Amino acid sequence: MKQRKVYNREFKENAVKLSYERDNLSQFARELGISVKQLYSWRSQYKIKGSESFPGNGNTALSEDAKALAQLKKEHARLQQEHEILKKAMGIISRSDL
Repeated sequence: MKQRKVYNREFKENAVKLSYERDNLSQFARELGISVKQLYSWRSQYKIKGSESFPGNGNTALSEDAKALAQLKKEHARLQQEHEILKKAMGIISRSDL
């Protein structure tokens, strides 16, 4: 089975920047050892997300709003768990008072 090649962020950014200076993208892609389709994909990603492109290891680049939303969801789940624990504790305390 053929191993999938993994390219780091620096390689991708340099490839994208250099691709704008070249006329023949298919030749440039061959020189890099990647497909033209992959190069176009990296270019479009870089055009949309800029410096937040290519976060690596399967992570998606999150906007500030998405990061804040993820943090709020995490906090909400923690607070719900605390609430359930406190409800159980109140039930135990009220039973022992009788």
